[in-house]
Amino acid sequence: MAKARWRPLAGAAGILTLAQGLAGCSFAPHYEPPKVALAPKFDGMGPWVPANPAQDMPSETWWTAYQDPQLDALEQRLLTDSPSLAAALARHDRARAMLREARADLFPQVGLGGTLTANRQSDQRPLRSNGSLQPDYYGAHTVSASGSYEADVWGRVRANISAGRADAQAAADDLADTRLQLQAELAEGYIVLRGQDREIELLTSTVAAYSRADHMTERRFAGGIANGMEIGQSGAQLAEAKAALAEARNARALAEHAVATLVGTPATGFSVPASARPLPMPEVPVSVPSTLLERRPDIAAAERRVAAANQRIGVAKAAFFPSLLLGGQIGTQTTSVANLFTAPTTFWSIGPNVAFTLLDGGRRHARVREARADWEAAAATYRGKVLSAVQDVEDGLSQLHHLGDEAMAETRAAQQAGQVETLATRRYERGAVSYLDVVNAQTTALRTRQQAIRVETRRLQASVRLFRAVGGGWSLRTPGKADANAAALPATVPATKGAEPGKG
Repeated sequence: MAKARWRPLAGAAGILTLAQGLAGCSFAPHYEPPKVALAPKFDGMGPWVPANPAQDMPSETWWTAYQDPQLDALEQRLLTDSPSLAAALARHDRARAMLREARADLFPQVGLGGTLTANRQSDQRPLRSNGSLQPDYYGAHTVSASGSYEADVWGRVRANISAGRADAQAAADDLADTRLQLQAELAEGYIVLRGQDREIELLTSTVAAYSRADHMTERRFAGGIANGMEIGQSGAQLAEAKAALAEARNARALAEHAVATLVGTPATGFSVPASARPLPMPEVPVSVPSTLLERRPDIAAAERRVAAANQRIGVAKAAFFPSLLLGGQIGTQTTSVANLFTAPTTFWSIGPNVAFTLLDGGRRHARVREARADWEAAAATYRGKVLSAVQDVEDGLSQLHHLGDEAMAETRAAQQAGQVETLATRRYERGAVSYLDVVNAQTTALRTRQQAIRVETRRLQASVRLFRAVGGGWSLRTPGKADANAAALPATVPATKGAEPGKG
């Protein structure tokens, strides 16, 4: 009798063993990171070279290359107080929670339940005669425990978990990309702020010089040496300088407000102490091209989404096969609460449950096509990210190169214009030239000095964008290593276009 009682359990165990043996099957296509054909070198800088991630990992404090303690402090505040960064962190946490939710399908689901009810039967209940011995009133009390487990025969659960893992990794990369974007935006805003400080210092000294020149012209006019036209020219020159100074101060205030918002602080009451000290230009090493695809977090996130889409093809294809659910229940059931936990009231059941959809109007085929379309879209997005990354690096290198030449030319122009201004002022004091010559020389000198500051500011901003383009900083290498390894680089770099979706 005992053998007969446990025979169903032995059969269920055999089915479970068979399901576990089939569980190695998976319909997710074989995945390889897609590829994008790239030129062997950047136009703006040396060849691509093989990168060693252990040696060339991104710098978490790349902005320290500008050697400014105030910028260092602001960047640290951004990491702790930025609302945009907090939102990206919440999205990352959500992706990790969704992965844990997907993993829960790997384990049996167990539940407890119970009912305690009093009932009355209808006298007109079907199949109940007037002389029936069934009572009009009865209790129905049940306490039970149930469990179920889906045998992942076709790999649906494992593919779904793999997709969730890839999504979680993409969310982590999104978080890193958001952090890098905010850091770069803050660094650019801070550089603009310091550029305004330098212009304010220049205009303040210019207003003082123009004021001295205006007083000199008034004295010359009082002495009968200068005429009224020269007084007007001098006054107009001074007023324009004061207006330019007010505009520079307004621009600085706006830049300061933008910095406050980035670091998560109300603009009201926030201030950055003024400093006209020029920021140093970071050195750009020859290893920049070799680290592009390994460092960019947005590229890494896009690649992980391609991998997730690849796994979801397997999830969609597994729906064409029957699902196997192993379940069981055990409990006690009685009409009297007093007898609820006695042996005769116990019941149990165990066995497999197989479900298979025969007709669905093409729903499963449509879902497979959707999954493949999602893969194509993710792969195309990835290729676009790679191409944009190459453009970003090319733009940064080009700007640094050409703005460097422009900065040198503007510096020479400012020096020459300053000499002309000094010479014109001296010649005017001796009566050798008119005041119009002095005005022209002063205007040219101020314009070239302002332009030199602005070009240097743009050059520093370009260096920040290059930091952003390569994923946040770089480590220095000697030119010999890069040149020696240049020949080993293939004509294509991993990017996206892996196995054909649905094959493999």
